[in-house]
Amino acid sequence: MDILFDSPIFSGRSLGPRGRARATRCRTVAEYTLRWGWTATLAGAELPPGSGPVQVRELWLRHPGAEVRLRTGIDFDVLDIPIAAGFQALVRLERMGVRPGPTLGTDDRALFLVAPHTAEILPDLLYRTGWDDAGLDLVGHGEGGTVPAPPTASARWLRPPTADTAARPPEARLLLGTLAYACHRGVAGLAGRR
Repeated sequence: MDILFDSPIFSGRSLGPRGRARATRCRTVAEYTLRWGWTATLAGAELPPGSGPVQVRELWLRHPGAEVRLRTGIDFDVLDIPIAAGFQALVRLERMGVRPGPTLGTDDRALFLVAPHTAEILPDLLYRTGWDDAGLDLVGHGEGGTVPAPPTASARWLRPPTADTAARPPEARLLLGTLAYACHRGVAGLAGRR
């Protein structure tokens, strides 16, 4: 169990429960970089696409409690809305037959992964769809930004990546109207409901 991609992670030492948890976290980070081709960060150090188990293990050993973050603006941007609005938007999108793509949840935010360069054109997209003056709690994360990702304690996948959605996240225009509507509705009454 203490192996990553068929090679020992910690030189054959018995890891115990805490070590096994570290090995599982290493596998998760390696999945982001190797399988999905994303850039991850640990303690501010970047793990570019293709970073193998050795690089992940070395960095994790130097920063065992580090928060895992995914770099935005390269393979995807992120549309960030309140979590209650995010749950409402996911339900609406599924009812409409729209596949939202990978979606992260934190304690208070829903993070929708969308096509790269969305953050820089977000104000224009909101203007063209009539949502520019609505005072929405909708933020775009683009070039140079990061978002938390599992196994960080506060982050979880609401919709995990798949081979299709990781390589080609959806265009923001497909989701933006639904996300803006969910934010605008003032979903305070939905807090805690799923």
